[in-house]
Amino acid sequence: MPGRLNESVAGRLEEVARLLAAQGANPFRVRAYERAARTVRGLPQSVSDILRQQGLEGLQALPGIGVSIARAIRDVVEHGRLAMLERLRGESDPTKLLASVPGIGRGLADRIYHDLGIETLEDLEAAAHDGRLAQVLAFGPKRLAGIRDSLAHRLERVKPPAGSNHQPSVAELLDIDREYREKAAAGELVKIAPRRFNPAREAWLPILHATRGRRHYTALFSNTALAHRLNRTNDWVVIYWDDGQGDRQCTVVTATHGPLTGRRVVRGREAEIEAGQEVRPVRLTA
Repeated sequence: MPGRLNESVAGRLEEVARLLAAQGANPFRVRAYERAARTVRGLPQSVSDILRQQGLEGLQALPGIGVSIARAIRDVVEHGRLAMLERLRGESDPTKLLASVPGIGRGLADRIYHDLGIETLEDLEAAAHDGRLAQVLAFGPKRLAGIRDSLAHRLERVKPPAGSNHQPSVAELLDIDREYREKAAAGELVKIAPRRFNPAREAWLPILHATRGRRHYTALFSNTALAHRLNRTNDWVVIYWDDGQGDRQCTVVTATHGPLTGRRVVRGREAEIEAGQEVRPVRLTA
């Protein structure tokens, strides 16, 4: 029934708003999710019908619903889950996310995560194109093409306005990392209880919500199996950002080898730091 689906979507958007408010996020962002929930609840037709007939553009045309929230609604309708909500609840699970892609079951998702270190759909898309999936997991051309097509749809993005830079600078990401670690050390952040690797359900994981210009950031220590195994849960910081063009993420770590040893680096963007990014050295955590 249209009303039931719309109510389910609206309820999840409202929960996002409640958690953002409780965790100290920007009130403007909280109100955006509240408005979107009211819009969805008051629609005369199902969001599923709008998505099927008009695509993301149809959702974005609704009052108070921009690109990011339109994509969130689509994820709930098509995949039954909302990654942002799971993140705010402390329920993020990389293998569950990977397994939600058609053609990848839970067992295969575990292999992709453990063998290739892939945690996000963006990284999975890159691996599907650069040969890692085909080489390590012996994917056939037809299966690989299906996964690529599915990810292209799932990660559909709106083209940024002319002259804009969708990628935050390394300096901005490192500043978010600095703010998060300083406030976490000072006990100034709300702590959530992640479900993974936390049988006692202890609220130990600090969460930061911050803004830089039009970008909304969320930062947390990494709660992955690898971070626990290497004792880096108080060093690796996962940063998510949303600038209205979609939700992306990166990981900031303390380099343990090479010319950047002892310095905070954004994984995958070390060359930018070597080329002149000024970063104060930090002492490695135990």
